Amino acid sequence: MNRKLVSTALAAAMVCSMGAASATTVSAEEQKTVGILMPTQSSERWINDGANMKKQLEEKGYKVELQYAEDDTAMQVSQLENYVGKGVDCLVIAAIDSGVLVNAEAQAKEAGIPIIAYDRLLMDTDAVSYYATFDNKGVGTVIGNYIKDTKDLDAAREAGESYTIEFFMGSPDDNNALFLYNGIMEVLQEYLDDGTLVCKSGRTSFEDTCILRWSQETAQANCENILTANYADEDLDIACSAFDGFAYGIKAALLGAGYTEENWPLITGQDAEVMATKNIIDGTQTMSIYKDTRLLAEKAVTMVDAVLKGEEPEINDTEQYDNGKMVVPTYMCTPVAVDQSNYKEILIDGGYYTEDQLK
Repeated sequence: MNRKLVSTALAAAMVCSMGAASATTVSAEEQKTVGILMPTQSSERWINDGANMKKQLEEKGYKVELQYAEDDTAMQVSQLENYVGKGVDCLVIAAIDSGVLVNAEAQAKEAGIPIIAYDRLLMDTDAVSYYATFDNKGVGTVIGNYIKDTKDLDAAREAGESYTIEFFMGSPDDNNALFLYNGIMEVLQEYLDDGTLVCKSGRTSFEDTCILRWSQETAQANCENILTANYADEDLDIACSAFDGFAYGIKAALLGAGYTEENWPLITGQDAEVMATKNIIDGTQTMSIYKDTRLLAEKAVTMVDAVLKGEEPEINDTEQYDNGKMVVPTYMCTPVAVDQSNYKEILIDGGYYTEDQLK
């Protein structure tokens, strides 16, 4: 698994880097302004995304205004309207709830301001020009296959054995969350159907397992309630979590319920945050999905640069991301699973973290 995961990571880096535009300095007379809207600073990854894009755009000579809305939808609407009023030249938006941005996005289109959707698809609008993201269904597929392979579900099926599993899925107002869920179920549904995986709470649908605003606190409360109601006399074997923040809440709930190293379940996550990686090292989280935000930021930056120069950016998907008004031309980067076997090669040798950060 180690060698395969490392190869996948290297391939992902090559794929995301191919076709990247070389740095082009914009003269002071031609300097244009890019407005970036990020959802929150409560998650490490969004801080990194914003900082990476700002740095790369400024290196190309653009003026950059970066704002975070702290998961306040009204604030993000106001920020977007302010950018339109200022007459920025391009917008990059990672939405909290894209449904509330539709009217402001229409104002941007009317003003001739192109919009790049960043890692969260902007729904129900024809104002979006391009979308830069990771393969969100692929994230779910990687998580599902990790569970399948690590627990060897095919062998368990043959032996008539089973594992208990509970699901903690992403926010219902984030279109990525449903893509991720579908990817997981594409792998795991057959094992739920034949009893190799047993969900004692019965909560397996997206509607029953989604957690609004990706809340760690809600994930912890949900896990505490599930453990109390369903696992008093039997251990939970797998916590299928869509986000590192959920994994932190699940860990707290398990510790509160008396779980130890001897009966600790497999716990998945997404984003490979510093804390998650430390938990992977100490064994309280099993894996996470590594999404190199440096590469995703680079793709968004090349999209902005191309749009503002009247050029066509590189895309690799014109079918998957239908937002209800249009199929949005997209560039997808590849997600990679990290665990104890490969985090050093992927995260440290790859320059994403230093050894000191993970101590």
